[in-house]
Amino acid sequence: MTAGLADRPHAPLIIDVAGTALTDADRRRLADPLVGGVIHFARNWQDRAQMTALNAEIKSIRPDLLICVDHEGGRVQRFRTDGFTHLPSMRALGELWMRDAMRATQAATAVGQVLAGELRACGVDFSFAPVLDLDYGGSSVIGNRSFHRDPRVVALLAKSVMHGMLQMGMRNCGKHFPGHGFVQADSHVEIPVDKRSLKAILADDAKPYDWLSGSLAAVMPAHVIYPKVDRRPAGFSSKWLGEILRNRFGFDGAVFSDDLSMEAGRYIDGKLLSFTDAALAALEAGCDMALLCNQSIGDGRLLDEFLEDFEAAARAGGWRPDASSEARRRALLPQCAPPDWQMLVASRAYRDARRMADV
Repeated sequence: MTAGLADRPHAPLIIDVAGTALTDADRRRLADPLVGGVIHFARNWQDRAQMTALNAEIKSIRPDLLICVDHEGGRVQRFRTDGFTHLPSMRALGELWMRDAMRATQAATAVGQVLAGELRACGVDFSFAPVLDLDYGGSSVIGNRSFHRDPRVVALLAKSVMHGMLQMGMRNCGKHFPGHGFVQADSHVEIPVDKRSLKAILADDAKPYDWLSGSLAAVMPAHVIYPKVDRRPAGFSSKWLGEILRNRFGFDGAVFSDDLSMEAGRYIDGKLLSFTDAALAALEAGCDMALLCNQSIGDGRLLDEFLEDFEAAARAGGWRPDASSEARRRALLPQCAPPDWQMLVASRAYRDARRMADV
């Protein structure tokens, strides 16, 4: 990284690291001032001591780096051993709602407390949760990650999970705006297309984002095309992110792109974009941060090229830093010290939350 970029007021790129300990290449990439955070996967986990040490080393390189993970509960839970609670799927909370709504909100708050408390005790700052997609029953990628078909139930249970997370010092991320649950296709491998009208989507799938706009800290848009609204996927659409999410709903938190390594998410205007061009397009459309996953594995050449090409584009004027976006990124960092694991698990509040979360 050449002189000058170190003073840029915006670190918009979220990347990953290869394994359970940092390599020299990982350290070099994390020191890049364009990198604002790191996302962990199951391959980065061995046990609590290792994860805590890994995150401490990341923070020693740059204390402002946002350490993230996809840790929702159910089948999307990256850390499952060495004391981590096996959290229920969000659908299980929705099913409990149908039997006892108040008990379900109580359980949802407990899930958020346990989820965030255990992650923070290992040095993780932020989880991409909760899912706000509606459960139409046919989505191969959403499935039981969704709370319910009714957007009112989704919004209320999600708010309870978010409340529990916040009690443990962790912010939240609603996904996948404006809704991924209606389409059956998996955007990891193909391009989902939702042919409904804007009116239909706003009246149903997007409602949780409207109702929770003042509570959500962050939002992740869907790699889905809604052709009656915009020909581009939502994460690359200034109409979805600017006109609707920001202006109509009044959302003022952070916006992450979904993973740009998913080919389905990089088809824009009929062509497959490079990682760099996709990141630039996402940021131009209104994302504050661009997320590129699983490119540190192996020789990491594609990740290095991505960082070099993005820097070149910035120097050529293809991207300009945004102080507001950087402020939104930094606002996601925890504002209090993480709990000590032993003190956490010994606390009555944690034991009560684990019991309450067992649905």
